Amino acid sequence: ELSKKIGDRKMDASYHRHDVNDKVWELLEPHLPGQRGQWGGIAQDNRRFINAVFWVLRTGVPWRDLPPDYGKWGSVHQRFIRFYFLIIFIDLYKSS
Repeated sequence: ELSKKIGDRKMDASYHRHDVNDKVWELLEPHLPGQRGQWGGIAQDNRRFINAVFWVLRTGVPWRDLPPDYGKWGSVHQRFIRFYFLIIFIDLYKSS
């Protein structure tokens, strides 16, 4: 089938064809923030967030052009900025 169903919405496969597959997701998931038992809030959907970030990075479009299936662009962008700075601070900590 050419579309995925998430909740009550169907997503067009044309821009989801490069989304993270199950095998890659199994490798990424344990390393992402926002999981139960970790400091901070619990992420609603880490996989959707990762797919959104990869879509923006792959296409080179502005965050405002993020397809709505990936979430609200402002929320995804803000989360990306926090995630990016978390990585920077972890790297700084490890190098000290």
